[in-house]
Amino acid sequence: MGTSKTKKGAAADRRAKIAEARRLERARDRRYRIITITACTVILAAIVGGGAWFVVTSDDDDSGATVEAAVDGERTYADLSSTHVSETVDYPQTPPVGGNHNPVWMNCDGDVYTEAIPNENAVHSLEHGAVWVTYNDAAAGEDIDVLAERVSTTPYSLMSPVAEQASPITLTAWGHQLALDSASDPRVAQFFEEYVQGPQTLEPGAACSGGMAQ
Repeated sequence: MGTSKTKKGAAADRRAKIAEARRLERARDRRYRIITITACTVILAAIVGGGAWFVVTSDDDDSGATVEAAVDGERTYADLSSTHVSETVDYPQTPPVGGNHNPVWMNCDGDVYTEAIPNENAVHSLEHGAVWVTYNDAAAGEDIDVLAERVSTTPYSLMSPVAEQASPITLTAWGHQLALDSASDPRVAQFFEEYVQGPQTLEPGAACSGGMAQ
């Protein structure tokens, strides 16, 4: 009888030791996985972030431009705020690519504006997934006509003059901007294809009508 109890006790001890060893092994494996995943994430972020920096940045004052570009030559901007505000916003880009904006969007259902529009309302349109086409006095008249035709037949797009912008033509989506000299540049179509209701859209399916109009 005593021998039987001793054997049962020893067996129980072995099972307990085996269970504890397995528990420790699982814990160790979990730690290794966490360390490996964390290290890989850090390395990947450094590679992607570093590569994107060289791709999309060239000016020191364009902080935030660290997202990889989808269209050759575009500049991209991350970590843009999106709070609705009633006051005028001092945007770092001209035209702006995102940020705090007016609660009312600018109508962007293929709307072509011949006069300047409020930045704060246009930025809200970008939040809805619109592409904003802008131009200055250096843009050729025929280019303006070509772009107006494209915009007028494209829902979730709008167009207006911005006299202060650096390039003759600029295409802007939320966090993305492309400077161009001519409407015949094939990147116009690429930008529209990529960003009209594209992956950058903060509010997919939000209206582009029923907002502000001139």
